Amino acid sequence: MVYIRYEEWPKRPEWPEWPERPKEVDRVQVLLAEDDDGVAAALVEVLYDHGHITRRVRYGRDVLTYHRSSDLLLLDLGLPDTDGLDVLRALRAVSDLPVVVLTARGDERSVVRGLRLGADDYLVKPVRLAELLARIDAVTRRNATRNAPAASAAALASAVRTVRAGDVEVELDARRVRVAGAEVELTTKEFDILAVLAGRAGTAVSREQLLDEVWGDAHHAVSRSLDVHLTQLRAKLRRPGLLTTIRGFGYRFGNLDED
Repeated sequence: MVYIRYEEWPKRPEWPEWPERPKEVDRVQVLLAEDDDGVAAALVEVLYDHGHITRRVRYGRDVLTYHRSSDLLLLDLGLPDTDGLDVLRALRAVSDLPVVVLTARGDERSVVRGLRLGADDYLVKPVRLAELLARIDAVTRRNATRNAPAASAAALASAVRTVRAGDVEVELDARRVRVAGAEVELTTKEFDILAVLAGRAGTAVSREQLLDEVWGDAHHAVSRSLDVHLTQLRAKLRRPGLLTTIRGFGYRFGNLDED
């Protein structure tokens, strides 16, 4: 495996403005929130060499300034003006911008908090170059698919637009969930998981299939993310029989009328 060695990369100056994206090249405009100059320079160089355009900011407050012109946020948690988790919380109040946390904090508490606050992925430094690029591609690909008018990921290639189970109603196209008539607020990832299961209501969905459709692959590194989001999703829905765990296989969106 190849690791980024930050000290070996030459520094590249920050982009003052976004370069115009050539139409024939599918580039990602990355907003990088990183206070360490050496780390930032290495990441900017790596992303540039793989066709992505990066705007680097040092402070958390700048994330809220520039997020609207970005396709994805790479977020370090150790920023000088505020904790990165607080930045993530503030961003999620105003935007669904895909976020990949890239930090030295690898403790379980930080990982769980980051995912629950709405991070799409969580990577711990030092990061493997190939994995970083693959995660960026997977997150942006899922976001593009989710926003595509022709074949929304939430619809899951299903003709069914609204799925009901007891007093739970899942509107796949509108990405809305109601329980006993009250709307339940879910994160982007929580709804994606629910949409995969609800789109196949009554059918067992393997864990690998769920990982593949929500995260873009069944890599074991995101397995912990699935567990965290499922726990949070069940707590918000407050319907124990709705999402059934099939031991050794996966999950099923159940029919509460049968309980």
